[in-house]
Amino acid sequence: MKKGLVSIVVPVYNAERYLKDTLQTVLDQTYEKWELLLVDDCSTDTSVEIIKTYKDKRIKLILQEKNSGAAVTRNRGIVEATGEYIAFLDADDIWMQNKLKNQIQFMKEKKCAFSFSSYEFADEFGKSSGKKICIPKTLSYRQALKNTIISTPSVIFNMKLMNKDLIYFPNVKSEDTANWWSILKQGYIAYGFDEVTYYYRRSTKSLSANKLEAIKRIWNLYRKQEKLGILYSGYNFCFYVFNTVKKRIIR
Repeated sequence: MKKGLVSIVVPVYNAERYLKDTLQTVLDQTYEKWELLLVDDCSTDTSVEIIKTYKDKRIKLILQEKNSGAAVTRNRGIVEATGEYIAFLDADDIWMQNKLKNQIQFMKEKKCAFSFSSYEFADEFGKSSGKKICIPKTLSYRQALKNTIISTPSVIFNMKLMNKDLIYFPNVKSEDTANWWSILKQGYIAYGFDEVTYYYRRSTKSLSANKLEAIKRIWNLYRKQEKLGILYSGYNFCFYVFNTVKKRIIR
């Protein structure tokens, strides 16, 4: 584990349209002690060729042998990570310049193992909606069951304060939410950094834009992943729907 180093894990699959913008937001970071782990999940477009044009030694290309999905791809990046901190970024999202500097300073002040931040939605061209997604100061396991407010590209872990085995993503649908729940269930608290650290680019073809599918995924997580009873699942589900609608209205 390299002190102060941030390992940034990015799953890549047919991301040629947005990849250069995303990589540039990492290169523009005011916090310069990072390694960028780009894990290509057998892309069939020019994603790999684009990555190979970057000569910065902090950028590392990792090739999966077979297409395995986001969870397995992120986990490969976690295995390869050598930093004191592990952060996540999707291949189509856009970080603010001070994302790493400010959020890591926040984590040092709070002495926390798990942090997430506010963010703004953007359209497929990266233009911000101007609407900030507000987050709570802290989030426990029981609170997280009611509110899927933690967004993957906002998350940073301090690996001096938690075991790497705890942060691997389960290979299920909505693997990120399942992962946060699993970590929080161990007694960790997620600390909310109330600063916009990235733009969440959304397109009409985005998986998360399919509202019915998202509802099914969360319900299945309650029942199959967390093995909650139907009444307690329904209780949490009502809050989940309320908070999701509120977030859409804010947007």
